[in-house]
Amino acid sequence: MTRIAINGSKGKMGQALKEAVNANSKVEYGAGFDKGDSLKDSLDDFDVLIDFSRPEASLNALSTCKESAKAMVIGTTGFSDSELNLINQASKEIPIVFAPNMSVGVNLTLKILETSAKVIGPDSSIEIIEAHHRYKVDSPSGTALKMGEVVANALGRDLSKCAIYGREGIEEPRDQNTIGFSSIRGGDVVGEHTVAFFMDGERVEITHKASSRMIYANGAVRAAHWLIDKPSGLYSMQDVLEL
Repeated sequence: MTRIAINGSKGKMGQALKEAVNANSKVEYGAGFDKGDSLKDSLDDFDVLIDFSRPEASLNALSTCKESAKAMVIGTTGFSDSELNLINQASKEIPIVFAPNMSVGVNLTLKILETSAKVIGPDSSIEIIEAHHRYKVDSPSGTALKMGEVVANALGRDLSKCAIYGREGIEEPRDQNTIGFSSIRGGDVVGEHTVAFFMDGERVEITHKASSRMIYANGAVRAAHWLIDKPSGLYSMQDVLEL
């Protein structure tokens, strides 16, 4: 039985994760942590830590997991390049599943996007539109950026060089090789992502809509159970789902 701990256990996502753990017969709830709690006091109570907190809290938890040889599932978004490097370095010592979105549906969508980009991407103007609730602080969302990365890689492009995050002040025709991002924030939207491929005479849109946080929680628990017997390394949900 895989024993799971949750960082940020008192938040909305933390509560969803606890519900997902309790509903899964392959795992059990080991411990929960929030602000002021110390992972080091409960190391004997869990095998894998699931973290959907904030970058600083995630990195603090990562340091403890690395020191104590505990596996970790990270769903936090908004990391800087230097912070991402810390995660990559830690994965050389412990197994980590790191994904901006743990939803099975989203990760299937990523596979579809890869295929679509190869087939129609070179002839398309590509735009990514995402919507989330008013409390989400990072923009674009980690999932939108991952979608952009998948599409860019399929086309042999570097997302850091072809991404456009705002068009104010751009007074020239659209560059066909760019990938545009638009973010919407408001209400209680759990998450909606659309990648649109605009071609002359037609448009293909691939959309994923989330109506419950449980899709992320269930995916994270699935990842935690999958991770328990894996060697050190940095894994994605594509690995978990064998996509």
